[in-house]
Amino acid sequence: MEQTMLDQFYKKINKLKTEKNAVILAHYYQRPEIQDIADYVGDSLGLARKAAQSEADVIVFCGVHFMAESAAILSPDKLVLLPEKEAGCPMADMANAQDLREMKSKYPEAAVVSYVNTTAAVKAESYICCTSSNAVKVINSLPGFKQVIFTPDRNLGQYVASQCDKEIILWEGYCNTHDRVTPEDIISKKDHYPQAEVVVHPECRPEVVALSDYTGSTAGMLKYIKDSDRSQFIIGTEQGLLHALKKQNPAKEMILASKKLICPNMKLTTLPKIVESLTTMRPIITVEKEIARKAYLALDRMLKI
Repeated sequence: MEQTMLDQFYKKINKLKTEKNAVILAHYYQRPEIQDIADYVGDSLGLARKAAQSEADVIVFCGVHFMAESAAILSPDKLVLLPEKEAGCPMADMANAQDLREMKSKYPEAAVVSYVNTTAAVKAESYICCTSSNAVKVINSLPGFKQVIFTPDRNLGQYVASQCDKEIILWEGYCNTHDRVTPEDIISKKDHYPQAEVVVHPECRPEVVALSDYTGSTAGMLKYIKDSDRSQFIIGTEQGLLHALKKQNPAKEMILASKKLICPNMKLTTLPKIVESLTTMRPIITVEKEIARKAYLALDRMLKI
């Protein structure tokens, strides 16, 4: 999109934001132009905190459905808009409340820790939520639980299991995007860039994580690379993070581990859709009252840690 057209959209969106007393929250995996218009860009934990703290009347969530649901749960007095209603999460869809209840009956002594990449209904069946940036801290903080049912990401679950002394019962879910990265992808990139450090997200396969110099959340990756004195990095997460990485580290080279690292759902949000959403005040994301009440407890426990 040409700069003149971008400026026109930015002007229109900023005008609508002021009129509606709205705040725009965007995930690091969003398109670059979406990140640039957002009031706050962050990872799942940062976005959850911003949603809970926001004083705006309207939250425009540039992400996927479970993120907007979490915002609606944490800010029940606010109107939460998801500019693209079809922006879902295949990993979140791999877990449902009924199957989780059945697993809980098999492991009655286990605490259920649900990644925020889950539906509100699954969160409502959980003791506590976590994100990739705080999963280890959350699980290590659980008092009196020796077993943990971790849903839905088996890759993140295996990473957490390597960092704590509790028995982790894994759910067979995964991120379609991160799971595409293979050890061969990393080895190939290292052959071409032998001086580069490998930085990956814990949603990647364990054998990919094993090849990394650093494994962490998107926010963790940003901090690690900013603080590093190295100049080349092989990045193992969704390509949207490259925008923030390059802005923060203009003198450093970022090499995407694989061209397959793109989430089509995260790319569905566009500037015209934000304009339409703020104009029509649609689509509105709501959560059924009782589910929201239970899910709030799990999210609130996480935010208090």
